[in-house]
Amino acid sequence: MIRHCVFVKFRADVSAEERAGIYAQLGDLVGQIDGLLRADFGANVSPEGVSKGFNDGFIMDLADAAARDRYLVDPAHQAAGARLVAALEGGVDGLIVFDLEMN
Repeated sequence: MIRHCVFVKFRADVSAEERAGIYAQLGDLVGQIDGLLRADFGANVSPEGVSKGFNDGFIMDLADAAARDRYLVDPAHQAAGARLVAALEGGVDGLIVFDLEMN
């Protein structure tokens, strides 16, 4: 399994409603893209204070690397991703992507 972790810095002017809409659009991909098993979204609740401004994020669980690769090129994912990037500080500079291979 691949755990696709995405951490983001939303622009200050992006409303809670827009954030929820972005997450809903991404969440709708579960069941649409073969091998995309689960998606969880939310704000960082860590008390450590080392998030470096990446205060929101989400995790996508994918069956395997092939499912991750299908997800990345899927037009629905690309549309949702473009909406997300447009809402971030500095566009693509406002996100970090980290994939973990789970055993």
